[in-house]
Amino acid sequence: MSPLYRGAACVLAGEMLLAIMGAIIKYLAPDLPNAVLVFLRNGLGLLIITPIVLFQTGPSALKTRHLRFHLMRAVIGVSAMYCYFFSLNNLALTEAVLLKLTAPFFIPIIALLWLKEATSSRIWLTIAIGFAGVLVLLDPQTAGFDDYLFVAAGMLGALLGATAKVTIRRMGVAEPSARIVFYFGLFGSLVTAPAAILGWVTPTTSQWFWLIGLAACATLAQMLITTAYRIAPAGQIGQFTYSSVLFAALLGWVVFLEPTTQEQLIGCILIVGAGLMNLRQRQPV
Repeated sequence: MSPLYRGAACVLAGEMLLAIMGAIIKYLAPDLPNAVLVFLRNGLGLLIITPIVLFQTGPSALKTRHLRFHLMRAVIGVSAMYCYFFSLNNLALTEAVLLKLTAPFFIPIIALLWLKEATSSRIWLTIAIGFAGVLVLLDPQTAGFDDYLFVAAGMLGALLGATAKVTIRRMGVAEPSARIVFYFGLFGSLVTAPAAILGWVTPTTSQWFWLIGLAACATLAQMLITTAYRIAPAGQIGQFTYSSVLFAALLGWVVFLEPTTQEQLIGCILIVGAGLMNLRQRQPV
């Protein structure tokens, strides 16, 4: 199988696992506080990735001269995770995933303001179309205050996720993917531990199994997507990222009995369409 097909398969598998992860979070969120979910997602993920890293390359794989950069990325990434988990608890699964997919629209804006990188008029057009999709998804004519709050949380999570990507570029630090995943789990666990302890709710036995599945899906998805972009050109496989919407819609319909609305369909067309146009116009950060 060619690297292109293998890369596309890895992205599809990774996005399917991320959609499953989102469904598990949505299932657990009514009974477990957001802070506990975020902490356990990182802590259990760390327990999974550590032996994998040590088995593959030994303790030397954990050596780094860029601890402060890993900490910075973890803080931003965990903040995005809080927002995403909150939106998953309060929005339809498809809507929360669509809001997460607006992250690429923030990258050119952040890069312009922070890195002074020029942005073409076509990219500004895709950004406008993408945010129009968010407005359709929100449906201002019927939305209440809580709806604005939940959508704002999803958008803030996308903004923070985009900031994390631009931060990595700004750092100019090249680290192996396994090391990045390890330190994200380590610092993510340390940063989220205080809030989790303050609001701790002990999971039931069945919830522990779901939480382990959540961490396994997240860790394996990270490794699959990282592998995909290592073996195949980003410009040729990046569009498969948007398959997460299809997986989320299917899971939302089957597991949570969430209907597909007209607003979701139009918003999906605008956001995914603009994202694909954006991907063709520039190389991902």
